[in-house]
Amino acid sequence: MKKLIYTFLTLSVLSTSFVACREQTKKEEVMEEMKDDGAEIKIKDNKVKMETETKKVKITDDEIKIKDKS
Repeated sequence: MKKLIYTFLTLSVLSTSFVACREQTKKEEVMEEMKDDGAEIKIKDNKVKMETETKKVKITDDEIKIKDKS
């Protein structure tokens, strides 16, 4: 029974760490893409706003919002 509990705890810790790393890379990927497009960047508190001629992106701690300007 102990072995089962330890295995479950180890798997939950590993899966949590992989999910946390994936979210950060997604934010970084969007930021790099917008920088390459020549976006205007505004930083306030915990928010990052980026704007190009075709899109607006708002990045907060919780989510990423992308709006097309068409």
